[in-house]
Amino acid sequence: MASAPKKQSPRLQRQQKIVDHVLSQGFASAAELSSLTGVSLMTVHRDLDDLATRGLLRKYHGGVSAQPSTVFESSSDFRLHTHTAEKEALAADALRFITPGMSVMLDDSTTALALARLLPDVGPLTVVSNYRQVQEALRDVPDIRLIGLGGEYSRTHDSYLGLPCQEMVSTFSVDIVFLSTSAMNARLTYHQEQEIVLVKRAMMASATTKVLMMDASKVARSALHQLAPVSAFDHVLLAGDLDDALIEEMREQTEVRLSPLS
Repeated sequence: MASAPKKQSPRLQRQQKIVDHVLSQGFASAAELSSLTGVSLMTVHRDLDDLATRGLLRKYHGGVSAQPSTVFESSSDFRLHTHTAEKEALAADALRFITPGMSVMLDDSTTALALARLLPDVGPLTVVSNYRQVQEALRDVPDIRLIGLGGEYSRTHDSYLGLPCQEMVSTFSVDIVFLSTSAMNARLTYHQEQEIVLVKRAMMASATTKVLMMDASKVARSALHQLAPVSAFDHVLLAGDLDDALIEEMREQTEVRLSPLS
């Protein structure tokens, strides 16, 4: 007889409840989480320390956040559940750039992951990525030659980063790269974290064609580090409610397309 599935411990159940609440709200105070879980503030702070160490949430004085700031990116878990309709629209639109036989590089954005999930229907491809979620999505697809980029594993981003990743990226010459980033205006793109900027720049340098995919929540914003000029991308795909004047200013820099929401 098969054994019954092992139940989560009360601590893990409580931490999952905290994560689910913060992901849905964006942020929460320690007092709010104490009331939610029915445990003391001291216990909540121990849980938050553990969750922050694992990269699931970001702790600050008095509470915890899953939202990005100008300095810190939100966790992969949080990004997977935000603006999903826009990301799916961008991914569907991006397929027009891909034909069987191409080599395709994908960054560790959840927008690129939405595209990866559509690639099994394209035909034979070589796909290169540092995002573990992309690697998982494509590992069993027989028509896709999958190359995983290694490096230092980031629990927050669920991807491989650092100098080993940059150096591995530089050994490739791919047909096309698809990227997203955390912020842009009409002339510049940005990201909060320097090590991610360096990997994305290496990816751009390795590709013949560069495609930027951005939902409206990332537009008309800035972050700590400049990534690249908008003009450095061959194509910019946008989705969501955007200012017409801003779009026209972007079109002075490169080809811009609005991806239709279904």
